[in-house]
Amino acid sequence: MRILFLGDIVGRPGCRAVCALLPRLIDRVRIAFVIANCENASAGGAGIDPVRAQELLASGVDVLTTGNHVLRRQEIAPMLAEEPRLLRPANFPPGVPGSGVLIGETAEGTPVAVVNVLGRVFMDSVDCPFRVVEAVLDGLRAQARVVVVDMHAEATSEKNAMGWFLDGKVSAVVGTHTHVQTADERILPRRTAFVTDVGMCGPLHSVIGVKPEAALRRFITKMPVRYEVATGPVLVQAVVIDVDCVTGEATAIERLQEQWEP
Repeated sequence: MRILFLGDIVGRPGCRAVCALLPRLIDRVRIAFVIANCENASAGGAGIDPVRAQELLASGVDVLTTGNHVLRRQEIAPMLAEEPRLLRPANFPPGVPGSGVLIGETAEGTPVAVVNVLGRVFMDSVDCPFRVVEAVLDGLRAQARVVVVDMHAEATSEKNAMGWFLDGKVSAVVGTHTHVQTADERILPRRTAFVTDVGMCGPLHSVIGVKPEAALRRFITKMPVRYEVATGPVLVQAVVIDVDCVTGEATAIERLQEQWEP
């Protein structure tokens, strides 16, 4: 089976591009299951709101993962509590609405488990993602052979460490958060697919999705700057992962990059 994992969707441009391209992409690449990180998909580019989340689910995304910005928009809390296909990091504190784990199904009925965890290096203080994902996997193995982990983290070393920690235990570990697609996709020795960062679905002419002039002002002056999502052509970045449904082992991982003109 083939799994498509879409990089961090940035703002309204990213949502429009994914909704426009995804149905054709599913048919062309023969995708059985779609995962997308949506934590920056709100119109302003920070957080996720119910309207954007519903748009993405209606377009063909099976599971939405998030990260440290998921609660930027207060109105998303009820949807996190009620919509199992919208995940938040599993290592968030107790009492946060929602779940970090979902067992979905392909059209053919193959169970696919998705786990969302947040890194700790250069990020907010949360529970240990390594211990949390290990505990989560204890309850998943009997329910799903195919398991994909979204490791939402800043440090490449921490994401790499998670790949090695889970090698042979899950089908894939996909890094998100930096919005920059890395060229290190590979199958680890025990047949787990890995990439440090899948990239983003956001404006091409931007600094990780925002207008360059705003980012430059912030870097040069150190003054507070209001970021705005850039405009123009949109880069849609993803990975396609081939997985053996019986064993749960990954057999291939390939980067994908498309451009969409609004």
